[in-house]
Formats: sequence, C-alpha cells, structure tokens
Amino acid sequence: MKDEFIVLKGCRENNLKNISLKIPKRKITVFTGVSGSGKSSIVFETIGKEASRQLNETFSAFVRKFLTNYGEVKADSIENLLTPILIDQKRLGGNSRSTLGTISDINPLLRTLFSRIGTPYVGPPHHFSFNDINGMCPECEGLGRKMEANLDAILDQSKSLNEGAILLPNFNVGSWYWKIFAESGFFDNDKKICDYSKEELEKFLYGSPEKLQADESTGMRFTYEGLIVKFNRLYFKKDGEQSEAAKKKLDNLLKESDCPLCHGSRLKQDSLNCRIQGLNIAEMTELQIDELLGIIDDIKEEGIRPVINSLKEKLKNIVDIGLGYLTLDRESSSLSGGEAQRIKMVRYLNSSLTDLMYIFDEPSIGLHPRDVYRLNNLLMKLRDKGNTVIIVEHDPDVIKIADHIVDVGPFAGKGGGEIMFEGSFVELLKSDTLTGKALNKKLSLKEQVRKPNGWLEIKNANLHNLKNVSVKIPKGVLTVVTGVAGSGKSSLMKGEFLKQHPEVVLIDQSAVFATSRSNLATYGGMMDEIRKVFAKENKVSASLFSYNSEGACESCKGTGFIETEIAFMENTKVECEECQGKRFKKAVLEYKVKEKSILDILEMTVSEAISFFEEKKIKVRLVGLEEMGIGYLTLGQPLDTLSGGECQRLKLANELHKKSNVYVMDEPSTGLHMSDIENFTEIIQNLIENGNTVVIIEHNVDIMKQADWIIDIGPEGGIKGGEVIFEGPPMEITKCERSLTGKYI
Repeated sequence: MKDEFIVLKGCRENNLKNISLKIPKRKITVFTGVSGSGKSSIVFETIGKEASRQLNETFSAFVRKFLTNYGEVKADSIENLLTPILIDQKRLGGNSRSTLGTISDINPLLRTLFSRIGTPYVGPPHHFSFNDINGMCPECEGLGRKMEANLDAILDQSKSLNEGAILLPNFNVGSWYWKIFAESGFFDNDKKICDYSKEELEKFLYGSPEKLQADESTGMRFTYEGLIVKFNRLYFKKDGEQSEAAKKKLDNLLKESDCPLCHGSRLKQDSLNCRIQGLNIAEMTELQIDELLGIIDDIKEEGIRPVINSLKEKLKNIVDIGLGYLTLDRESSSLSGGEAQRIKMVRYLNSSLTDLMYIFDEPSIGLHPRDVYRLNNLLMKLRDKGNTVIIVEHDPDVIKIADHIVDVGPFAGKGGGEIMFEGSFVELLKSDTLTGKALNKKLSLKEQVRKPNGWLEIKNANLHNLKNVSVKIPKGVLTVVTGVAGSGKSSLMKGEFLKQHPEVVLIDQSAVFATSRSNLATYGGMMDEIRKVFAKENKVSASLFSYNSEGACESCKGTGFIETEIAFMENTKVECEECQGKRFKKAVLEYKVKEKSILDILEMTVSEAISFFEEKKIKVRLVGLEEMGIGYLTLGQPLDTLSGGECQRLKLANELHKKSNVYVMDEPSTGLHMSDIENFTEIIQNLIENGNTVVIIEHNVDIMKQADWIIDIGPEGGIKGGEVIFEGPPMEITKCERSLTGKYI
C-alpha cells in the first residue's frame, strides 16, 4: 500500500543530489554512512524539518510566534509524513530548579506518595515541592544553596589590621571603614587575625551592631559591626541596580554553599519531617535510581497502588536504559548529551499515543557495549507500539536490529549525497559499500605495545563516586580509559587528572566558541592569512575581505538576510536583496585570486582548498583538517552548525603539529563511521610518535584494541563503580574476570 511508506522525491538539502527514496512506516529504519555523507540532511533537515513545519502550521498565528520557524525544505515532494518526535543530542537546558526528577515527571508521583502515606501527615502534594512556596525552604527559596562571603577573598588571616588584613575595596589602612575596626578598642591592631582567640574572631567577623564613642579627630559617632555583617549590608544585600563591573567584582567575593537551614535539601522542615520507610522525600531523591526502585518496591500499601506502579515503571525504564546510577536530584543541565537523549527516550515510553515518528541522532553515544542491548530493547518497544523509528547511527549493534537500512555516500560533502544501498542488514553485509566492507572487517588486539617513558600519577581521587583511587598514566603511549556509563571515567580523567596536572590539554566535544559570524576558516586564524593573500594580489585593504568589517554588505550588515519583527506573528527572515545572501559588498566580489572571489573560497571544501592554496601557513592548517576526517566541510561553514564530534576533531587539528603535550580526549569516536575509526587511530598513533601522550575516554571496542595501555573503571555505574578494575596492556584485560570491558574486547 502506498501510504505504508514515507515517500521522498527530489531532495536537495545541503549536499543531497536530487535523491528519492521510500521509508517503511512502523519499522526501524537506520541511516548509515560516513560523517558528512548526507544522513542528517535526509533525516533531520528534510524529514524532521518538514514534519515539524507542517505540525506547527496547525497552530494559530499567535502560538506560532513562540514556535521555531523552520522554513521550506529543498525537495520536490514529501508524502505520508507522520507527527514527529525529534530526540537529538542537545543537552537538556534548565536552571538550578530543573532536576532529573522534575523533567522525568517522577517527582510529582513521589510528592503524591508522600502526601498520601507519609507520616506525620503534612498536606497536599505541593507541600513537597521545592518550586512551590508551600514546600520550599524559606531561607534559600528552594535552591538548596546560598551565596555567602568568601572569607579567603575578603580577609588575609596571615596579616594584622595594621598590615592590611581586610582585602575589601575601601577598607585599606587609614580609611574610614578601617578606622571603625582599628579604633573600636576591641582588637590588638598588630595581632595577626590567625592568632585571634575564638571569641575575638567571632566578634571580628560576626559582631552585632553597637554604637561607639565619637572619633576624636572628626567628632563623628560610628557604629561597629562584624566584617561579615558589614559585608552583607554594604555589598550582598544592597538594593538597586548594579553595574556589570560591580556584579563581577562581587562574584569574586562570594562563594556558594549548602543552605544553613535545609542543608541542601531545598524543602521546609515540616516537609522534611514526613517519612516513608524512614526516608524523607529529599533523601529518596538523593538515592541512586536503581536503589530507589528497591525502596519503592517494598511499599505494600494497596490504597495507592496505581501511583506506586507508575513510579516503578518510570524508574525501571531509566534503569533499563543504563542510567540507574543517576539520582533524581541531579540538575538537568549537568547531564551529558547521551544521558539527556536517553532520558528524553524514556519519557516517551509511557506515552499511549501511537503512529508517531521518532527520530534519533546516534542514540548509542556514551553507552558501553554492555548497555547497547538495553537501548535496542527500548527502540524495539517504541516500534512495537505502532510507531515509526528513524535512526542516524554508526554502532554495528544498533544497525543489526534495523528492519530497513539506508546507506548514504559514497563519501562526505560534495562526494556524498547519494543513496548507496537500501535493504536488510544481511544484504548490507554482502554489499560493496564502505559500510558493508567496514562491518565485515574486524580489527585485532594490539600485541606489540609501546613502552612508557615515564608516568603521571593521580593520587587519592575522590571526586563524585571515585573511591580514593590512585592510578598511574603512562607517558609516550596511547592509553584508553574504559568502563560502563557512570563508572567514574570522566570524574577521574576530566576532573581529578586535570586538577592534579593543570598542564594537560583537554580536547572534548564542547562547542567551539562560535556565533553565526564565525566559520571554519576564522577558527585558528586561517582566514586572516587568506585575506592577506587577496589583499596582496589586489593591492587593497585586507579588511575588505571580511563580512564582519569593511567588506560587509551595507544593507544586511554582513548577515545575508533582513529580519522583520511583526507583532503576534513569526519574525520573518528574507534574503538580502542587495547582496542576495552573499554577505559581501558587490565590489568586494570583483577582486579575484586565480579567478576565484572571496565568496568562492568560502564555498570551497577543505579538500578543494588544499589544492588551491600554495601558502604554507594556510596549507598546514588545511592538511590538519583533512587528516582529521573533516575535509568535507566548507571554509565558510558556520561553527555553530558543527556537531560535537566535528568540534572535537577541529580542536584536535589545531594540536596535530605540537610536541610534548599530554592530551585527554572524550569519546572521539562520536560521529565517526566505522571506516574512519582506523584512519583516526592512525592519526593518534602519529601524534604519539611525534612525542605526545594521548589518553582517550572511550566505549568503542576498535579503539580499545589499538591501545598500548588500558585503565578500566567500574565495575558498574554510580556507587557501584569508582574503582580501578584493571590497568595494563589490552591483551591482559581479557583475563580479568571482574572487567565487563574485557568480555567485549
């Protein structure tokens, strides 16, 4: 039947070459292919975008004002679309009032539970909410933390008053505020603050206001109050607007600590006194989710069975997806991209809506091989409820469960954008595509490992769930740190290792600092060199070749579009008529180098630019980008459009030709096709041969196999993790019975 497929015709988004294809409904379809081949252009930029646009059009003009304006997609036709649910790698936003418990809708169920069977009885559910005035702690207003004076920043206790112990502005020796302390008669002005008795220090810091005799020289009476009391009055609790400079200065004088009244639990005392099985609601949200599930399972009250069953189902879903190590009080903004995506997935599992279209972006990211089967079960559950599941993925274990596979390629950028294969997993293995060949190829364990030329120690690491871990990192070799999600890998390497060894360079997946005006060529200063080439060739100013400076189109100020705000309607963005979206003045585009304008250069891919430029400074940077597998990106690609994996490879390209550095990389296989893994490990091996030390936090088994040294953290996540299970060459980990990683290698 025709309507059993989503039908795409003539798709031309980004690098897509007028492609057409059918995607079966109520099945799992996986899109594969090298990074930049066009998978996301089909799945997100065409299917997801058009489905979202049509869904938004069902709302009124007033509501659309607050929704994303998607714009038209480049395709001849798209038929039989379903209502879309896009589940991407974007981190969950939210402020300190947004926790895992609030975004997963588990906290409301817990509040209902406590209002019904908690003892002593307190009141209705909102009395257990830290975001409600009836439940929040009155001291910190439900935040659990308070800002207070940072004593080390305002007082040097190794000095006396006469030596300038008070570090606050306007408290210098001889000032009016200083005289209040020095002439109060309470203190020995030559005695160091650290030598004060307990009583003297209490008076000095927290003394209550009291009137003192008049100053002999001025006749003015003054009031003494402790330094912290005065600080709070003068700075912290000052009413009115403050300048940005004043706020910044104040931030340096403050520190955050647990609220003295609720001790971080966020709730008022009455709510905290109410308990179930000896625990209050704050203590329950502090438990790991797998532990909390056991507590809820032990509650036998029949009158509230529907609430208990809903709670158990939601908690079990989180455990099943491999996130049982998290706690409900974890702030949502602190979750990784992979954790955030899986939490979004779990939220939809309990939905009774069917015939939806779920679109996933590499859901296996951040998952140990042991946990991928849990992910697969969840994806199959969504399908079996009558939904269509579309996934962009590189992990072979996820690709295996697909009912239908679409391989995009053959290569990246302009060399991609074609459909190379459509069919089943078995058929893909027999195909001649890059993906088919890579699936058939297995990398073997590295037997000849390098010998370390020294060691970097991590001593007594206790961050988060680490259990007083001490471990040595070998220098001059490739070390891979492994373990299940939540085992403590990041706490050890990105936390303790960087803290104890500040010279270490972290290359992670955080976004490169970017705006829509910065691009691949501006990052690292390559664009400056390109402008110099144009300026020299045409004997004009280099700033003419920047759309952020002299060269900008005067009509759109170099943005390429004109934005109009209309009350109660969506803001409209229209291509600038003056420059036709090119961002430069027309006169600037008349200047050429080898018959190419500055716009032509920005539209070149890195690979194309390598053969165009002869200048050494430019060529070295371009070759570095090509070596990192991102040669398909154009020089004008805005940095805020890059994926996490692309950002990481861009940062690494900047480091390629440096020596004697220690690098920590966080899951660099993210976004890499199987055929690129071998190329990537070769680049890392060359980096080591160049005299560097590389440590990789990774779940990819093929990268583990290429290590000289493996450190396995575990055995499980959360409180069941935080130990060093194994450290040594990869051949040895297979003999370690406690290591889950060893079983998969």
